[in-house]
Amino acid sequence: MKGIGKYWGYLAFILLIMGWWTRAMGPTALIVVSVLVALYFLFQAPVWCAAINRDGTLCRNNSSGLLLGCSMRQHKFQKLKMTFVRHGWRRMNRGLWASPRECLTTIGAVVAIFSTLAGTVMQMLGMK
Repeated sequence: MKGIGKYWGYLAFILLIMGWWTRAMGPTALIVVSVLVALYFLFQAPVWCAAINRDGTLCRNNSSGLLLGCSMRQHKFQKLKMTFVRHGWRRMNRGLWASPRECLTTIGAVVAIFSTLAGTVMQMLGMK
């Protein structure tokens, strides 16, 4: 995607925050927007790779999403694997806060996941 199209998730994130703030959306709409925002931040948002290089530094190549690495073969799924390995969480956490862009993406993903859970509970309880 070129231009502003690759940042659609940030606009959806603002819509999600406004939906909670104004209570203008029902639980189903909140769940749908939350899932879209979470998927965007986890798999599509433009961020640094931040996979661990052989010398112990963080990779500074561009990648898509918090869970996927850059185009280097070794980095492609290194970050995704680190989420399922217990000792990998500490190494992965270093890359989640590497710059303001990664901080916003990490916070957005966490908020979207909690929003999905809250919307699901609201839906199950029949709340508006």
